[in-house]
Amino acid sequence: MSTADRAAPPAPLLSHRPFLLFILGRGFSRFAAQMAVVAMGWQVYALTDSAFMLGMVGLAQFTPMALLTFLAGHAADRYDRQRVVQICQVAQGLAAALLAWGSWEGWLTAGTIFAAVMLFGAAAAFESPASAALLPGVAPRGALQRATAISTASFQMAVIGGPALSGLLYAAGPAVPYTVMAVFWVLGGMLNGAIVPAREPGGREPPRLADLFAGIGFVRGDPAILGTISLDLFAVLLGGATALMPIFARDILHVGPLGLGVLRACPAVGALAMTFVLARRSLRDKVGLRMFQAVIVFGLATIVFGLSRHVWLSGLALLVMGAADTISVVIRTSLVQLRTPDAMRGRVGAVNFLFINASNQLGEFESGVTAALFGAVPAVLIGGAGTVLVAALWMRLFPTLRDLRRLE
Repeated sequence: MSTADRAAPPAPLLSHRPFLLFILGRGFSRFAAQMAVVAMGWQVYALTDSAFMLGMVGLAQFTPMALLTFLAGHAADRYDRQRVVQICQVAQGLAAALLAWGSWEGWLTAGTIFAAVMLFGAAAAFESPASAALLPGVAPRGALQRATAISTASFQMAVIGGPALSGLLYAAGPAVPYTVMAVFWVLGGMLNGAIVPAREPGGREPPRLADLFAGIGFVRGDPAILGTISLDLFAVLLGGATALMPIFARDILHVGPLGLGVLRACPAVGALAMTFVLARRSLRDKVGLRMFQAVIVFGLATIVFGLSRHVWLSGLALLVMGAADTISVVIRTSLVQLRTPDAMRGRVGAVNFLFINASNQLGEFESGVTAALFGAVPAVLIGGAGTVLVAALWMRLFPTLRDLRRLE
C-alpha cells in the first residue's frame, strides 16, 4: 500500500448510493421487527391473560427460523439477494397490515397473531442471511468493517427506539403500531428493490442436500470462522445476564419498572456508542486478539453487574457489556464475510444466524435454570466467569484466530 493510500481519508459511506439504500431498507425492517415484539406480546397477553401463551410467542417465532435456516442460506446463494430481502420485507408488511385490519375491525384472535408470528420468523430466516451476504456487495472496497459498524448501529437504534415507539403507539390502540410496522416494512422492501444487483444469481437448480448443508462444512474447514462463531455461541450462552434483569431490578436494586426500562436500554446505548467509534476508526491490527479481549471484558462486566448493589454501577456494567459485545460482533461479522467466497456467503451466513439465535434463546434458558437452582446473583457470576474461561480456552484452541492481525 502506498503512502498516499495510507493517508487517504475513509470514503463517506452514506454517500455511496447502494450502501445508503441498503442501510435505510435494513433500518426500516429492523425497526418494524422490534416494534412487533412489543405490540404482539401486549396483545397476546391482553387476549389470553396467560403468561404461558406470552412465552410461546418467542418459541413460535424461533421454530420456523430453525427449520428454514439452511434452505434460506441456499436461496441467498442461488437467487438475487436483494430480491430475497425485498420479498421477505413486503411479506412481513402485508402480515402486519392484516394484523392492523383485524385489530381495527375487532376480529383478531390470538391464533391469528401466532400465525403472523410464525410468518415473521420464516421471513426472518430468509431475510437475515441474504441481507448479511448482500452487505459486502454494497459497501465500497476496503470499507466493510466500517459498513458493518454502521449496520450494527442501525440495529441498536432499532432496539432502543422500536419498543418505545411501539409502546407509545399501542396506547392509541393495537392497530396503530401494526399500521406503522406495515409502512416501515414496505418502505424497506422498496429501498432494497432499488439496489442494483451486485452479482449474477448462482443458478435456479433445485437444491441438493449437500448444497443445503455446505455452509456447515465450510465453517468446519476454516478454523478462524469456526472459532469466532463458536466463541460467540458459548459467550452469549453463558453470559445471559439480561434475561434475569427483572429480578435484579425488583429484588436486588429495588428500582421498579422504570428502572428496569433504563437498565434494559443500557447495553444498547453502550453498543450504539461503540458502533459510532468503530464507524470512524476501524480496528487496524491484532483484530483476533482484540476480539478475545472484548469477550473477556464482556465477562468481567457481567461479573460486576452480578455483584453490584448500586443502580449506577449496574448501569455502567451494562454499558460496558454492550460496547464490548459490539467490538466482538463487528470483528466476527467482517471476518466471516471476508473469508467466505461470495457464492457461499448465504449458506455460511445461515449457519452464523442459527448460532446467534440458538445462543440467545438457549442463553435465556440457561440463565433461568441456573437462577432457579442457585439464585440470580450466582447465576450471573457463573455466567460471567464461564465467559472469561471460554475466551481463554478458545485462545489456545484457535491460534489462527488469536493471531489474526488484519481484516481488510
